[in-house]
Amino acid sequence: MNVSRSIPVVKPIIRDSGPGLKQDICPRRVDINRVADLIEDKYSCNLVERHLHALKRLVKHYKFGFPIKDLVQVFKILNLCAEKVKDQYAYVQPICKILNLCGLPFLKEKSTDESNFAQVVSESISQMGFLLRLPNKEIRLQICDSIVNLFCKDPPRREVEGFFTTSKTYNKQMIEESRVVETLVMGLALVENQLGVKLRIIQTLQYLSSSVMNCNLMLNAQAANKICRLMNNPDPSGQLLFRSSDILWILLEKASKKELVNQLKDVACIHALKEAFLNKMINGYCHSDRQLRNDLLVIATILAENPLIPMIETGFTKQLIEFAVFPEVNTHNPLLHDLKISSNPEDFEMKKIFFQLLIVLTNDLASIQLLSKVKALQALFYYIGKNEKIGIRGWSDAQFEELQLHALAALMSVAPLMLEDYMECQGNTRLLLFLDWCVSQDPYFGKGNSFHATGGYGNKKAQMRYCLKLMRSIVSIEEEFINKSLCDQGAINQLIDILKNMTDILEEENEMNLHMQTDILIILSSICENDIHRKELFGACGVEVLIKLLKNDPMKFYSGLGHNKLALATVDCIWCCVVGCYTAEDSFLEMGGIFLLLDWLESSSEHMHNVILGTLLDLCDNSKVIHHMKVWRGKNDSTAPCHLLHIWRHIEKNMRVKRDEHGRILDAKNPLFGNIQEEHGLNTLPANYLSPAVFDVYENPRAKIYSIFCKLGFEDLPGLSSHDYVTLAIVHHYLDLKEGSIWNEIEKELKQENIHPVLRDIEGLHAITKHYENVSRQVALYQTEILENQQKHELLNEQKMYDKIRHNFKQRELSMKSWNEYVARTSNHEILKAIQFFKTALPFNKIMTESTILKSTTYSLPITD
Repeated sequence: MNVSRSIPVVKPIIRDSGPGLKQDICPRRVDINRVADLIEDKYSCNLVERHLHALKRLVKHYKFGFPIKDLVQVFKILNLCAEKVKDQYAYVQPICKILNLCGLPFLKEKSTDESNFAQVVSESISQMGFLLRLPNKEIRLQICDSIVNLFCKDPPRREVEGFFTTSKTYNKQMIEESRVVETLVMGLALVENQLGVKLRIIQTLQYLSSSVMNCNLMLNAQAANKICRLMNNPDPSGQLLFRSSDILWILLEKASKKELVNQLKDVACIHALKEAFLNKMINGYCHSDRQLRNDLLVIATILAENPLIPMIETGFTKQLIEFAVFPEVNTHNPLLHDLKISSNPEDFEMKKIFFQLLIVLTNDLASIQLLSKVKALQALFYYIGKNEKIGIRGWSDAQFEELQLHALAALMSVAPLMLEDYMECQGNTRLLLFLDWCVSQDPYFGKGNSFHATGGYGNKKAQMRYCLKLMRSIVSIEEEFINKSLCDQGAINQLIDILKNMTDILEEENEMNLHMQTDILIILSSICENDIHRKELFGACGVEVLIKLLKNDPMKFYSGLGHNKLALATVDCIWCCVVGCYTAEDSFLEMGGIFLLLDWLESSSEHMHNVILGTLLDLCDNSKVIHHMKVWRGKNDSTAPCHLLHIWRHIEKNMRVKRDEHGRILDAKNPLFGNIQEEHGLNTLPANYLSPAVFDVYENPRAKIYSIFCKLGFEDLPGLSSHDYVTLAIVHHYLDLKEGSIWNEIEKELKQENIHPVLRDIEGLHAITKHYENVSRQVALYQTEILENQQKHELLNEQKMYDKIRHNFKQRELSMKSWNEYVARTSNHEILKAIQFFKTALPFNKIMTESTILKSTTYSLPITD
């Protein structure tokens, strides 16, 4: 007998609560179904002590979490206990303990349990939220804690024998799908008198708002409206306002901004925001209070973008504007008497947010009236000047520079809407003085710390850039008294000098410099347009600068730095500041401006053609321009008429106009329309709208090319080929062909609208359309004649060339025969003299070369030069 066999072999099982070691759930199993039956059965439903004992064993058995497959029974037990807690307070503790276990990750036996039981898990979490209906503080607090733990905490490292914990990602997903966040929002109405529970629910919502889906669900439950209304409820800790504003801020970032603004547009919410902001503005002294104040100000700024928000009606807008202009503008508001704004980072950020608020308020006319009443422009102009450190309220150099740039940016939006206030503040004078300081040699070291200060480190370029942008926004309104004021104060000469210096300095071109040059040109164009006296002030100095800009390489248009905008502004400035003034036009012609414009027309992209052609057309009113255009020569020695016809063909090619390979008209009914226009079809338009055929005259450069040819003439044009003359035939009859297109359009419109004119009108319409079709056919016949004549001319030239070759060949034969006879009867000395004569008196290619002469002789002659 083997003794070792009598000793049983037992596999050791180590149970420990240490991390990383496996554990079983409990030595004695608990039948969860029997527990549920015990509480539910009508014969044992009143045995409270047995219920409590069974629940205690249940909690101990599942102390590491509930398996997914048991969740249905777990929440059945919870709901049964919830019904009994109304009469028996003893059930509160077991409910809280079970809810605490629900905050642990769920247990699964197989990896497929997560997907198989997903609906069970989401419905269980939803049921947990519904338990907020129980009017018990401990249960409500435990519900919030369990949801937060399940959503935020990572699964523990310990393992349970036979089970695996669900992942944090899975738990988050189930909470989102359960829509428990909606239940929590609605539960706020149940806990109005329980401050602690209310704070815990708000805190839970704050955690859950990290999910975009939860944010959208919160808005579905009107969370923004409900949270905003209760943010000012009594709370000694101050957490309610802080957490509520944080939730609103997160909802603005992650959820629908439109829906949030829609929920906050009632008067109660705006009053709550107003009260909260005022409280923190006046009584906030610590760092966190100032940060919260700034957050509320940002929310108010976003709400102010919507004119439907009752901010003016509640007095919130006026209050905000008064705070925004403090302390730059004196006010009688008692709330501001003891207000102190320092240079700390929070107050500095608040000042910048106020500037942004002033920009936003310009969307509403009523707000603009308040801005005028409170003298907002005066507050903004306070920063437009050199930092003299006198009266500047404690801002550092970097802070003042940034506020100065923000003020300039705000003025760009506010000043054009408040021109009377702008003139009262002597805005033009201030800007010209500030611009003069920007270009002066005064030492200044910009810090370049803000978005607006890009490119302005160590210099005043950022200030100059925004000053010019502000002037551009002012003059773009085209108010005569503004432009007159600028002109009277010498703005034209000042701007020309600045532009001249910028073009003279040989420094690397950058985006900022190009933008500033563009702004100066646009400002000059706005001031000088339609005023001959101002164009005379622009004069030769301004034309000289334009000539320098026209000499820029057209290939730079595609650099991406802004050369294309500068080019457009240059051509526009020629039209506004030169065209119509004889002295300026003469200076422009003397400096070769027409030649440079034609060079640009040849080298630039098609997007520039319309602008350049329009300027050339207006300049053609000056008879001297015609001569300049006729003598211009471009690449490959092309002429201006030749290039204009080339552009015409390119336009028609892009429009897919029906032409044959030689450029002749193929469609007599629509000789100018392309396939693109025909595919678009004809839509019925109101009487005050331009039809496509008429609109084409405004937008398409062909009308400008036709008008230029009317100035140049259609005959005796230099450098044209037969192909050009074929195109010129269409250009010559452009007006007739365009009239025919309009009549065809009228006929189609009548058919489309089912309008039947009287017989005489129909006959007249048919006669008109027939006439213009005949015009098209006549043009096509004329084009054919041009091509045939060209072909005949080419055949004649070819015949002449052959005749000349034949004649030259005969002459060569006669010359060789005479030479051979001469050699036969002449001495060597005479032959050498004859060779020298041929070399000096006759070109080699006319009769014969020296080698030919020598080969024809039978003597050995010495070769001499």
